[in-house]
Amino acid sequence: MDCFPRRYFYSGFTLIELMISISILSILTAIAYPNLNAFLSQMRVDNEISVLHRLLFSARNAAINNALPVTICPLNDQNQCTTQWQNEISVFFDLNNNNTYDPINNEILLRTKSAIKSDDKLQYGLWRSRIIYAPTGRTSGWGSNGTFKYCPKDYPEKSRAISIATSGRLYMSSDIDQDGKDEVRSGSEINCRAE
Repeated sequence: MDCFPRRYFYSGFTLIELMISISILSILTAIAYPNLNAFLSQMRVDNEISVLHRLLFSARNAAINNALPVTICPLNDQNQCTTQWQNEISVFFDLNNNNTYDPINNEILLRTKSAIKSDDKLQYGLWRSRIIYAPTGRTSGWGSNGTFKYCPKDYPEKSRAISIATSGRLYMSSDIDQDGKDEVRSGSEINCRAE
């Protein structure tokens, strides 16, 4: 004989508990979503600047180690340097100094960097189409020293930059005045112009 009656335990949520859980989740999502977008934008900018820094650094090292000039530029369909820095960027030995990658003339493509997100901006002056590192590691030619500026579309305060000195050295932007926005070496804020 069974002295203890069986108890049934129900596992699950009541309708009220489910509605409260969904409401709390909705509120937390609404609070976190803008911060998540800003965080993802910052990570994208940091990654792109890091990849670009490594590309420029390796180009300078290739020029020094091979005692040959190295050209960095975005190439068009005819393998000519353009001013469209948001596109894929190539690093190559431009042996005849014609601002064109000519594999038939034994020019070697050293590295490439993929294009950036379509809504963002990567600028290196409005009319500069290339950077040339001389065998000494210094930049050579007009427009070789300057500043790369990466500006995400919706978060201009997350912009970052890399300055290239005539000596060939690279300088990353930093928040000099502690206002939450990076500045270039001169102290001015990073600002991508409309093109």
